[in-house]
Amino acid sequence: MAARRRKLLGLLALLVLIAIIILRLTHLAKPKPVRAEAPVPVTVTSVHVANVPVYLNGLGTVVPYRTVTVEPMITGPLIKIFFHEGQFVRKGQLLAEIDPAPYRAALAQAEAKLAQDQASLANARLQARQYAMLVKQNYTSRQQAANSAATVLEDEALVKQDEATIETDKINLGYTKIRAPIAGRTGILQINAGNIINPSLPNGIVTINTVQPISVQFSLPQQDLPQLVAAQAVGPVPLIATAEGNPSTAKILDHGLLSVLDNTVNSATGTLTAKGNFPNPSLELWPGAYVNVRVLVGIFHGVVTIPPVAVQQGPKGSFVYLIKTGPKGSKRLIAAVQPVTLGYYDESTAVVTKGLKPGEQVVTEGSARLEDGASVRIVSPVKVPST
Repeated sequence: MAARRRKLLGLLALLVLIAIIILRLTHLAKPKPVRAEAPVPVTVTSVHVANVPVYLNGLGTVVPYRTVTVEPMITGPLIKIFFHEGQFVRKGQLLAEIDPAPYRAALAQAEAKLAQDQASLANARLQARQYAMLVKQNYTSRQQAANSAATVLEDEALVKQDEATIETDKINLGYTKIRAPIAGRTGILQINAGNIINPSLPNGIVTINTVQPISVQFSLPQQDLPQLVAAQAVGPVPLIATAEGNPSTAKILDHGLLSVLDNTVNSATGTLTAKGNFPNPSLELWPGAYVNVRVLVGIFHGVVTIPPVAVQQGPKGSFVYLIKTGPKGSKRLIAAVQPVTLGYYDESTAVVTKGLKPGEQVVTEGSARLEDGASVRIVSPVKVPST
């Protein structure tokens, strides 16, 4: 009897366990309600047609248009300075003066020597004429007449030598007034009045740099050479000098023109050196400073453009997310993958030669969460207040 009871209790427990399993399986088999996926918020922009300038970008160094180190040509005490450091000077302006007294004295001495030798020459010429007449009358020897003629030649040579000495002394006297050889801005004065100066002065008296106009020397990859040559063949090549940073958004310092391409490519670096001139009216370009240089080598006219941020890269190449409407009758917006072909690409503009039409909208922000056919919600970009 006890064995039969145990058998019934075991059977009952088994039935309860089976019932629990059936209830759980039934609960799991019930379909869960499908939750609608929320649209992805995105920012978009319209595809439009524009003229797109083509720039080459290089890093350059500002150099003076002209630079001259003012050095003395003679030796003597520097008695006066007529400019101040950092002053703009014009060509020929008096900058400094060396004591002229010794050079005036030397000039006076040379002039006196010339007068003396001219008097000797006049006397020698008179004697030579007299001896020439006496020779014809056989009152003197031909040797005496020849000596007299030779004396004339010697005195003439002395007079020419005196004249050359006077010219040299006048030049040296002129060198006592030191003048600006070019127009420009003076630098730091290297020596003060009161010092004895000479032509071997290590750093000269001062350096003058022409900064209006001014030049910028920059380098470009040798692959850009064909575009540069083609642009020069059309006409003057415009340049834009900008502050360091992103060339397309950095502050513009000045506009100029390409002046020269170096006649060789640097084989060690594979770069080509070029130089441009800028008017520099506001003196924002300063010798020795680093700047970015943008070289305008062409313009694409009437091309389809989008911001570069809209372009994505995939296994099959470039694509964008194009905004389209959902199925017919639906107000839902979706993002569709649209392959595109790019003709030109820089920091601010992408030129699309195939795949888009003007007026279409493409995603510029929020593409990281997108896939082909995803629902989207267009939002306005957040405006950052200017400081």
